Amino acid sequence: MEDRYSLQALTNPLMYLAPFFGGLPETVVEQALTHLVTRTHPANQVILLENDWGGSVYFIISGWVKIRTYNLEGKEVTLNILGKGELFGEMAALDEVPRSTDVITLTSTAIGSMPAQDFVKLLHTEPMAGVRLAQLMARRLRQVNRRLRLRESDSQSRVADTLLFLAEGQGKKGEGGTKIPNLPHRELSSLSGLARETVTRVLTRLEKKGLIKRDQEVICIPDLSALERMIV
Repeated sequence: MEDRYSLQALTNPLMYLAPFFGGLPETVVEQALTHLVTRTHPANQVILLENDWGGSVYFIISGWVKIRTYNLEGKEVTLNILGKGELFGEMAALDEVPRSTDVITLTSTAIGSMPAQDFVKLLHTEPMAGVRLAQLMARRLRQVNRRLRLRESDSQSRVADTLLFLAEGQGKKGEGGTKIPNLPHRELSSLSGLARETVTRVLTRLEKKGLIKRDQEVICIPDLSALERMIV
């Protein structure tokens, strides 16, 4: 059984990499992914632009992307960071309007694109797919609401919440704690709404307190609840 799944994962990786498809009938997923096209993109490449029309839904097979928009002053605002197993572009596929944000790769990233009509057909034919999409949207809305509530909090609370936000979406539990990507400070700055210098100071403070550990690739959070207690 494990060999069969390994072979299928190589030929159709999204079936086992994307939580969205977990538990759905294999025959249904295989049919939905019939026209899937997979491409690898270098870092800092624009995948989607705001106001583009949506012809596809995208699934991240490996790597990281950021969801970006601009405020009224023209300043870049990072709305989210997505990694392996996540999807984006689903809103434009559903309501058939231009896209509302930009999507840019942060690292070399492999992305599978599914025609929007195939995605919508999957939602119509498999009720659990609709439930999964609703759960995804509810989680993202909950995250946005939490971040909005903390906009007036102190800098330590906002950076801690940003790290927890990344841990909830992209954290990988392992030996020593939960690991998240060690993003450039400019991205953490945009996510938290703080100056980059402020983010750097807070990260150093959290590291000295033993609440995080950093290396070149990842930030490890030994105890999520301890970091959450720093939010006031």
